[in-house]
Amino acid sequence: MKGTRLLATAFVAFLFCFSAQAQELNFSVKINTQRLQTVDPRVFETLEKTIQDFLNNTKFTDHIYEPGERINCNLQLTIQQELSPTRFKADLAIQSSRPIFGSNYQTTMLNHQDRDVTFDYEQFQPLIFSRNAYNDNLSAVLSFYAYIILGLDYDSFSSLGGDPYFKIAQDILNNVPQGAAVANPGWRTLDGNRSRYWIIENMLSPRVRAMRQAMYDYHLHGLDVMYKEPAAGRAIILQALDEIGQVNQVYPNSMVVQMFNQTKGTEVTEIFKGGSFQEKDRVIGIMTRIDPSNAARYRTVRS
Repeated sequence: MKGTRLLATAFVAFLFCFSAQAQELNFSVKINTQRLQTVDPRVFETLEKTIQDFLNNTKFTDHIYEPGERINCNLQLTIQQELSPTRFKADLAIQSSRPIFGSNYQTTMLNHQDRDVTFDYEQFQPLIFSRNAYNDNLSAVLSFYAYIILGLDYDSFSSLGGDPYFKIAQDILNNVPQGAAVANPGWRTLDGNRSRYWIIENMLSPRVRAMRQAMYDYHLHGLDVMYKEPAAGRAIILQALDEIGQVNQVYPNSMVVQMFNQTKGTEVTEIFKGGSFQEKDRVIGIMTRIDPSNAARYRTVRS
């Protein structure tokens, strides 16, 4: 009997260890409640931990990640309105990053703000993950962005490798019932050109495939080789930027190009401060066409 109990204990320990290595995301979560007027802030202290546990302990793929392989992410939820004692409107800021081979540098993969997050929450209410069913809006929004993060990460390591994860994000969107989509904006075409609908439409659009291929080249053949061949890496990145510029011509004002500008604009500027005069001129031309509101930033590569 004692031996059986020890064996069972060892098996449970093995499962725990396996589970700890299986999850893909490593989220830091912060909820900003400065605008709260009536709801007890302790409710959101509980929610903060609930969101972090949901994102860090849910197994989103069939792959096993070692602890050091998990994708580092940050999420800030800023409560903007108390629509009722248990219903809230918030802004969601979400980031993810990826390590660059041969360096201590982490490149940002996603840097996005979603200003259309409404949700119902009572203290200690669980968040429930489901690929195939809609449970509540907050669970759906968090799961959607988890798969966007995974898709972007896999795209950076293999050509169009993010397809399975973008398709799951699309399934999550499609599973939102019509009534829930009306009550919780952000899932429909008519919710504006920065809605979740347009994010996933762009990611899976044939018009954007060349940009996704460019992002693979940008990371794996550009950033990942710069530690030993900076000139070769910059050349690949410049070609990738040219491809993104062409996608912008075919699909002007697309959501993914806007997200690229928000995520990578500063990085591109810093990379090409070390480039040749010809590279600097080319990158300024490309980036000011796809991100004209930040033209002044790109011109600083000459300084």
